[in-house]
Amino acid sequence: MSGARAITYDPQWQQKYQGFIATAAEAAAQIKPGQRVFIGTGCAQPLELVRALAARAGELADIEILHLLTFGDAPYAYKELAAHFSVNSFFIAENVRDIIQKGLGDYTPIMLSDIPRLFSSGQLPLDAALIQVTPPDERGMCSLGISVDIVKSAAQNASLVIAQVNPQMPRTLGDSFLHVNDMDILVPVDAPLLEVKPTEINEVTRRIGENVASLVEDGATVELGIGKIPHAVLEFLKSKKDLGIHTEMFTDALLDMIASGAITGARKTLDRGKIVASFCLGTKKLYDFIDNNPLFSFRPTEYVNDPYLISQQHKMVAINVALEVDLTGQVCADSLGTKFFSGIGGQVDFNRGAARAPDGRPIIALPSTAKDGRISRIVAQLSPGAGVVTTRGDVHYVVTEYGVAYLHGKTVQERALALISIAHPDFREQLLREAIQAKYLRQEMADVTGKIRVGPQELRTSYVLDDGTQVMFRSIRPTDESRVKDLFYALSQETIYYRFMRNLKQIPHKQIHEFVYIDHRQDVAIVATLPAAHGEEIIAIGRYYLNPQANRAEVAFVVRDAWQNRGIGTALLRFLISTAKRSGIVGFTAEVLRTNKPMQTVFQRSGCKVESHLEGEVFSFKLDFV
Repeated sequence: MSGARAITYDPQWQQKYQGFIATAAEAAAQIKPGQRVFIGTGCAQPLELVRALAARAGELADIEILHLLTFGDAPYAYKELAAHFSVNSFFIAENVRDIIQKGLGDYTPIMLSDIPRLFSSGQLPLDAALIQVTPPDERGMCSLGISVDIVKSAAQNASLVIAQVNPQMPRTLGDSFLHVNDMDILVPVDAPLLEVKPTEINEVTRRIGENVASLVEDGATVELGIGKIPHAVLEFLKSKKDLGIHTEMFTDALLDMIASGAITGARKTLDRGKIVASFCLGTKKLYDFIDNNPLFSFRPTEYVNDPYLISQQHKMVAINVALEVDLTGQVCADSLGTKFFSGIGGQVDFNRGAARAPDGRPIIALPSTAKDGRISRIVAQLSPGAGVVTTRGDVHYVVTEYGVAYLHGKTVQERALALISIAHPDFREQLLREAIQAKYLRQEMADVTGKIRVGPQELRTSYVLDDGTQVMFRSIRPTDESRVKDLFYALSQETIYYRFMRNLKQIPHKQIHEFVYIDHRQDVAIVATLPAAHGEEIIAIGRYYLNPQANRAEVAFVVRDAWQNRGIGTALLRFLISTAKRSGIVGFTAEVLRTNKPMQTVFQRSGCKVESHLEGEVFSFKLDFV
């Protein structure tokens, strides 16, 4: 939207509702000592009303200021005013964080979807609500604009509703309206709204965004929690098709996504074709775009954050952030030790809703370190006093700049290994030792100290079989230990003999460790996988071991019997050849039993210059890359 905004309100509203109109000071004079006062959310905080209330501090005592997330000034949140105003926040923003952490304000931890019921049930009665709205239209309807969230419920349940009426507030559509008769005092204020400028995305955040975006499929409906990371994801979603948005909030970052054409909402189960949100934080560019725009449907928190409604969205993806995650999967998102930092917000609502949605994916994302790399955010135990927002039983995906860990339904050992593998490399050995000490891992895992590495992202591709089945190729991971074991025990004795050149009835833990704990440089292993109920199933492994002196690598692979003679071995070899060539390796060597005709054929058709000679029962192959 560009140019002058169209007037969508009644130009005669001040004359029509003269009896409702007062100045900010006159309105604030209606607040009495001992009352609980709600203040509107985010960038819709009614600053003139807040300043008028704070100016009366000397006349007031024991005023409880209740709010969600607010931006801009908080003139009531000062130590010297503690006897007059006490802060009670459902989500801690920077403007009140200091006074709460000093113990002079308070924090109410609660799921966002539960807050409206506190108001409507009378459990948390509101004496007054200070809100900001558009001027009324010809029917007397005022839009709550950029913040509907819990503001609508607060206005519907407060004894006194004072509205800052601002023609610069965009008129958002949806369930976002209050009638002028539902407000008690109207205070005309023509002033720019608070703005939140787009934040700079650094390289770590960008890599996290890319990893998260890899989990978002075409046709998914996406929720973006608050913070840099969820919005870094948007940069990597522009190539997706028919995405939908159902989120508690969004920022300017969404505008580029809309312009890219990736967002259509065409496959949403609910609110098809609509971007659904409860509030937004951004700049005037965003506010002008959403003004009277039918693409957007702003709805109250009790709708947007309802886990049942969220669960009905096909392919619902919830993207939220954490401050710490322990090795069992407990997620701390609202505190730094005993210091409350933010809030529960909608993380649990969307995590649980997405978990129950058809093909849903709840994602927790965080940088692997904090304080300029000095401390790990993935920890053996949460910091003393840290609160659990998402429990170990609710967690599904955890993402850092080093990869993705899937935890749901996994054992503690599997979780610990998965999380260590996506921790910062500087902390993996320490985390491994601490996990062994805590009995999360067996003592024998000490043998893999220094070997927990994740393969590079570029070692990933796919291969389509003649019947249309898509097989994914990727680097082997430390968390593949159980899958490698499953593959081994699914092989026939003949296949085992061909691969290992001896009969094996079991595969030792040490040998499995040698398969999965590799350096991904001199020792490269690629697995072929298919989707399965538990995540994925390995149906083949290809591997090479570099001899640095000869700059030539020994290659070997095995394919599960049911998938042999389908071209998987040939495709694996070609992928390993392209990987080795990128590393400057000149060729492969291999040893194949004389009776293993299929494997000999694979090497002969490799596209390389091939030499072979027979010694006893074993063919020695030499492949020169061309």
